[in-house]
Amino acid sequence: MTSSKVVGAVFVMLVAFVAFSEGMSLRSLGVEQHCRCIQTESKIILRYIEKVELITANSHCDEAEIIATLKKTGQQVCLNPEAPWVKKVIQRILAKRR
Repeated sequence: MTSSKVVGAVFVMLVAFVAFSEGMSLRSLGVEQHCRCIQTESKIILRYIEKVELITANSHCDEAEIIATLKKTGQQVCLNPEAPWVKKVIQRILAKRR
């Protein structure tokens, strides 16, 4: 192999490594690269909820997402942001943040 081919191969490997490790670091930081909610729940499940996470619209997802973690199972459920009871929960969370 000539020295220019070696340098080229090393450069390609370095670029691939940086791209791969950068993607890994974003995911390890909890940055999602797509919308998490495919289906949402509208039924009132308030007494089963341990915590609620609000994810604002961003470059990876055009929709705001509300994700509830259930008490007993730890399962995460996407809540319908248009459901009246979910709107009240969001208002309470935002009021506490102020």
